[in-house]
Amino acid sequence: MKVSQLALDLALSPDYSEAAFCITEANAVAYKAVQRWPQWRMGHLLLLGPAGCGKTHLSRIWSARAGAVSLPAAQLSQAMRTVQRGAAVLLEDLHAGVDEDGLFHLLNRAAGDAGVTVLMTASRPPADWPVALPDLASRLAASESAVLHEPDDDLLRQVMDKLLRDRRTPIKAGVLEYLLARMERSVDYARALTAWLDREALARKGPVTRTLAREGLAALSSE
Repeated sequence: MKVSQLALDLALSPDYSEAAFCITEANAVAYKAVQRWPQWRMGHLLLLGPAGCGKTHLSRIWSARAGAVSLPAAQLSQAMRTVQRGAAVLLEDLHAGVDEDGLFHLLNRAAGDAGVTVLMTASRPPADWPVALPDLASRLAASESAVLHEPDDDLLRQVMDKLLRDRRTPIKAGVLEYLLARMERSVDYARALTAWLDREALARKGPVTRTLAREGLAALSSE
C-alpha cells in the first residue's frame, strides 16, 4: 500500500469530539443552532452545507450529547418503528433521497408532543431535493435550518495546526500558508493531508518543509 493511501485510511477515523471542532465564521451559526437543542422550532433542525464543511462532525457532537440514533433515510418508514417517545434521531444526506412518507410522519411526531427531536443534514436545500409529496415539501420549506459554509482559511488552519500539535509534528514557518493557498477546501482533505505529512516527517526524521508539503499535495492529488 502506498504511503498516500495509508494516510487517507488514517484520516477516515477522525476525532469527532466537541473539543476537536474548530469554530470560525464558516460554521459558527450552525454550531450555535445545534447547541440550542432541544429548543428547536417544531422539534427539528436541518444542517446544510457542501461536502467537507463539517456537517458530519457537528452531527456527531449532537448525537453524543443527545444519545441519538442514526436511521437510514431510504428505509425510514420501517426504521422509525423503533423510535420511542423522547428519542433523538439523526438523518444524514437527505439530498440523496429519502422515504418521504416516513420523513413526513417523523417530522409530525417531532412537531407534536412525542418529545422526539430530529437533526437532518444535506448538501442542498429541500427545494432542490426530489420530493414528490406536497405535504412533506411544505413541512421542509418551513423547517428551521442552519448553513455551514465551505471551510475558510481560518478553519483549515485551525484544523491542521491542532492535528500537527496533537501529533507533535514540527513544521517550518510559512508552510501552513503555502498549503492553504493550494489545497482542497475540505476539512476531510485537511485531515488526510496532515496524516500524510506527519507520517512522512516521522519517516524522514525532520520537520514538515515546503518541499514535503509540495510532495504531499501531489501525492493526495494522484488519489
